[in-house]
Amino acid sequence: MQDSNATSWHLDPNRCFSPEPSQRTLAGELYQEVRSLPLICPHGHVPPEWLAEDHGLGTPADLFVIPDHYVFRMLYSQGISLEALGIPSRDGRAVEGDHRKIWQLFADHFHLFRGTPTGLWLKDELIEVFGIDMRLNGQNAQAIFDELTAKLAEPAFSPRALFERFSIEVLCSTDAATDTLQHHQYLRDDGWSQVRPTFRPDQLVNLDMAGWRENIDLLSERSGLEVSSYRSFIAALEERRRFFKELGATATDHAALEARTEALDPAEAERIFERALQGQLQAGDAARFTAHMLQEMARMSCEDSLVMQLHVGSHRNHHQAIHRGFGRDKGGDIPVAGEWTRSLSPLLNAYGDEPAFRLILFTLDETTYGRELAPLAGLYPCLLLGPPWWFFDSVLGIERYLDSVIETAGLYNTAGFNDDTRAFASIPSRHDVWRRVTCNWLAGMTLRGFVDETEALEMAHEFAYGLAKRAYRL
Repeated sequence: MQDSNATSWHLDPNRCFSPEPSQRTLAGELYQEVRSLPLICPHGHVPPEWLAEDHGLGTPADLFVIPDHYVFRMLYSQGISLEALGIPSRDGRAVEGDHRKIWQLFADHFHLFRGTPTGLWLKDELIEVFGIDMRLNGQNAQAIFDELTAKLAEPAFSPRALFERFSIEVLCSTDAATDTLQHHQYLRDDGWSQVRPTFRPDQLVNLDMAGWRENIDLLSERSGLEVSSYRSFIAALEERRRFFKELGATATDHAALEARTEALDPAEAERIFERALQGQLQAGDAARFTAHMLQEMARMSCEDSLVMQLHVGSHRNHHQAIHRGFGRDKGGDIPVAGEWTRSLSPLLNAYGDEPAFRLILFTLDETTYGRELAPLAGLYPCLLLGPPWWFFDSVLGIERYLDSVIETAGLYNTAGFNDDTRAFASIPSRHDVWRRVTCNWLAGMTLRGFVDETEALEMAHEFAYGLAKRAYRL
C-alpha cells in the first residue's frame, strides 16, 4: 500500500533486547529457540462465540478499538469520549456508529501510544498479522481501514483461521458461573476441544454486587437446584463447577479488592446469606462473606482439582460516571496497595499442603512481589505466582517482576505467561514480548554467571511454554 503522506515502519528484530552486544546476541539465540513454540493461553477474555460462529471479526474498529480497554482508556484520558469511540452504552445514550469515524479518531491519536506496551502490541499486530507496512496516522487512516476491511473479509482472517495461524494450542475464556456455555458446547461438538471455559463466580460470591439477587435466581435455574439457603448455594456452585469441568475447564478465576480469607462458622455464613436474600445486609457482611467464599472455593478446588486463580488489588469502577453509563470493564479500574501474608494465612494453613490444590496469585501492587508473594510461593506447595498483570504486562514491568520473584521463589514456582486480553489479534504480540523479555533477562543472568547456557535454554522453554501448561493442568 502506498501513501505519500506517511513513511513505512518496521519492527526492530532486537526489540526488547539489551543494547550490550554480548547480551543481545545470546538473547537472540535463546529467542530463536522458543519464538515458534505453540501458544498456551490459559487466562483471557476472548469471547468464545467468535470462534464458535467463525463469522469474522467485524470492522477494524471492532477489532482494534471497541473491545480493548487498554486502547480506549488512553484515548479517554486525552479528552476523547467513549461515545465517540463507539463503546456500547448501557443507559441508552447514543454512541458513534460509523466505524470509519471511530477509526479516524483512533488514527489521529495513535501517537498517544508511543512508549507504551499497547503501542508495541498494536504496531506488531498491524505489521505481523495484517501486513500493514505504513505508519498509522490521520492521513492514511482511511486507506489502512480499507486494506484491513478487505483482509478481514478473507477466509484466512476468520477467527478459526487466525487461531490456527497463531499456533494457539489452548485458549481459555473467562465465563460467569451461571453461563450456559453453549458456545463451548458447540465448539466441542465441532471438534474444537482446545477452547476451554473458566469458572468465575464473582457475581455470586460478592453479596454487594449489583444484580446479585437476580444472579442467584439464575444460579437456581442453571444448576437445577433451588438456592434458598447458604447450604443450597454451596451445592449449586459445586454443581456448576462440575458442569464447567465436563466442558473442559481446568481453572476458576476470582477477583477481590483484597486477599482477605476467613473461615466462617456455617451458622454465621447461613445468617449472612439469609440477610442478603432479604436485602438486609449489615456493615461488614459482604467483605466477610467474600473472604469466606475464597476459603470455600479453595476447599472445592481440593476436591475437584480445578486450579484457583486469585486476582487482587483492583478498585473496580473507580470512575463512577463511566460505570453508570457504560458498565463494568471499561478501563475505569485502578490499583490499590495490597497485603498477602496475613490475609492468606487462614486459607494456606487450611489447604496449603493439599496435593490437589493449586492457587495462582496475581497482584496490581508490585511492591508485594519481593516482600510477600515470592517468599510465600517459595514455601507453600500449592502456590504459584502469575505473571505481571494488567498495567504491568509491559517490557519494564516484566523485567521488574523477574528481578523481584525468581531469586526467592525460583522459576518453577511461577506460572509462565497468560495474555489476559479481549483483543484477539494481539495475542501473538503479547506472547512475543514476553518471550523476548524473558530471553533477554536470561541472557543477562547467563553473562553474569548465575546460570549457564544450557540452563538458560531450558528456562527459556519453560517461560514460553512449559510453566503455563503445567500450572493450569493443560
